[in-house]
Amino acid sequence: MRPLVPLLISISALAWLPPLAADVTLAPLFRDGAVLQRDQPVPVWGRAAPGETVQVAFAGQSKTAIADAAGRWSVSLDPLSPAAAPRELDVHGRNRLRVPGILVGDVWLCSGQSNMNWKVRDAQNAPAEIANATHPLIHYFGIANEVSDDPQDDTPGSWQPASPDNAGDFSAVAYYFARELQPHAGVPLGIIKATPGGSGIEAWMSPDDLDSIPEWPAILAHRRKILAEFPAAQRAYEQALAAWTAADEAAKKTGVPFTEVKPHVPEGPKSRNAPYGLFYSNINPLVPYALRGILWYQGEGNASRYRQYRIFFPKLIAQWRHRFHEPDLPFLFVQLANFDLANDPTGEQWAFQREAQASVLTLPGTAMAVAIDVGDPRTIHPLNKQEVGRRLALLARRHVYGEPVEADSPRVSRFIASGSSLRVEFRDAQGLTAHGQDIPDLQLAGADRQFHPATARLDGEALIVSSPAVLHPVAVRYLWSNAPTATLFTAAGLPVAPFRSDNW
Repeated sequence: MRPLVPLLISISALAWLPPLAADVTLAPLFRDGAVLQRDQPVPVWGRAAPGETVQVAFAGQSKTAIADAAGRWSVSLDPLSPAAAPRELDVHGRNRLRVPGILVGDVWLCSGQSNMNWKVRDAQNAPAEIANATHPLIHYFGIANEVSDDPQDDTPGSWQPASPDNAGDFSAVAYYFARELQPHAGVPLGIIKATPGGSGIEAWMSPDDLDSIPEWPAILAHRRKILAEFPAAQRAYEQALAAWTAADEAAKKTGVPFTEVKPHVPEGPKSRNAPYGLFYSNINPLVPYALRGILWYQGEGNASRYRQYRIFFPKLIAQWRHRFHEPDLPFLFVQLANFDLANDPTGEQWAFQREAQASVLTLPGTAMAVAIDVGDPRTIHPLNKQEVGRRLALLARRHVYGEPVEADSPRVSRFIASGSSLRVEFRDAQGLTAHGQDIPDLQLAGADRQFHPATARLDGEALIVSSPAVLHPVAVRYLWSNAPTATLFTAAGLPVAPFRSDNW
């Protein structure tokens, strides 16, 4: 017999389960230590028995909902004032949930692939950074790096205040962003990390958006081919791995260095490149949690298909804004760093991908952190995540919080051909300097479209580019390679973004 006294359940131990015996449940982010978004309506939702009345109380508000035929219910709290003192979220129907430790501030969703996933413990200066990671007003929720074939309502995880005990496992970019931003925002910050590495942008999009893309049928056919060939590929992989392991062990016994590359796991079911898979598992459970903005660091997995990225990226931004019910939700992203891509014979694949990323800056509410100078040509995972987080925080302070700080890397405003030189003018180029160095990675081309090395001099906040091999230049490129050397910076230390004037 069901007890008459309301059942009290700690939400920190509560899974997001279908209703059993009419028990009310909450969506996964509403757990102990959660941060709710200030100054805008806050959706709160969950499950109950169909037709069950659910009451939600928080910060002096009380809202009521009735679960629909599928057992889903939701309410919308009126805009909340920021609060660093923990309060309780009280939800009850036939049972009662009391969720302690709720703060009110700003919530940022931090997503992408492995460079956003990269942990503090693996980034530079990790021991010192972890030892000093006491920030009780930064709360972090990490989502498991899983893939799903179907939309999920649940995701494991818990909210954790930043401390030396746990910050080593935080996303380094997300943590350094929050650490830089929180003192300026002056409110608690909630960071939600959704970052499986090795993922393509298609995995982060839902079927309704992908189905409308002309290139999609060919991509889907390729995916079906991969799945059909997977059993044979898996058998071949297992045989190759067994041979590699035996050879490696034999080499260890003889002391001879073993340099053969370990066989790669074949792509198959549950791949992080599988269309929809990460949207279903990482994003769907979060919708429509109220957010202040989104950070995005992804693109490496699509660099060989940079033309498609131009189509996919703006669609992803529009889709996520639609799903979170915020048409102008700030979307800040990281342009790919310098990296010497070994399997690119052109040496320019990442340059075109960086251009594809930058193309979405025509959308309102977007801003780009340029990382062309903080990479490591030898590794796809540069360790200087502090500077990436700092630049993202500068963008947030400027474009989201309205602070008059220098935040944007210089971008070209116009090109002017004049005789044997070409003048490049910039915006956001205060104090432009090369610090007395030469300016490498510049190229000029004439009407024949053949690029040649060029030199340049600064004229205030403009660049005068020339080359003895190009008497009448018509096009210029700067940092147009996978791993160029950046030398042009503003007085605030922000690098000029890669650019080209042609569309060849």
